Amino acid sequence: MGISEHVLLGLLAVTGWPSTLWIPAAQADPQPLPHMNVLDCINTRRSTKTFTDRPVSREEIEQLLGTVCQAPNHRMTEPWRFYVLGPRARRAYGEALGHRKAKRIEDAVAGKAVIEKVAQTHESLPAMVAIAVTLDENPEIREENFAAAYMGIQNLSLVAHSVRLGTHIKTGAIMDDPAARSAVGLSEGERIVATINIGEPDGSPDGQARRSAAELTTWLE
Repeated sequence: MGISEHVLLGLLAVTGWPSTLWIPAAQADPQPLPHMNVLDCINTRRSTKTFTDRPVSREEIEQLLGTVCQAPNHRMTEPWRFYVLGPRARRAYGEALGHRKAKRIEDAVAGKAVIEKVAQTHESLPAMVAIAVTLDENPEIREENFAAAYMGIQNLSLVAHSVRLGTHIKTGAIMDDPAARSAVGLSEGERIVATINIGEPDGSPDGQARRSAAELTTWLE
């Protein structure tokens, strides 16, 4: 079974549709994906910080990005823009982040070592995507666009998990750093809202305990 069928199965599972598909015997996967419904995905997804060396294909990335475009989107503004970073761009982004970290280190040699380490870590990632949104002059639409983008990011992370790909969604002040924006190749009138590291998990990430919805819910008459 090729990745197209894998990702399709993930989409079907996450949306709650039946996940039984006919696949030609010649393409059969000797280790088929187990069924994972939407609750399984939500409850078992974890941020993945370490990955194997297995490459992530262009086709896999394109299909994951396609799930972002299916997110609820008031006014159908379709604000999302995608930047897929190759090794050189990942290194440049890592250098930008490393320089920010190095500012907190007094020793110049140690600071340079930090910059190089962060740059190498980013360069060696299997895949990295920057998710940006177009900026609207209307603050209400801008807020709606931000919310829509994150619903799309959730789509991506759940489908990735369902096809055995891990994700690490990252945010922070680095996203507005001019050097980081340059590394991504961001267009004018856009803002990065997250970067996502993607790859095959190297082990099973541990999850943190979450408070129950019951503790956080108010029921009104």
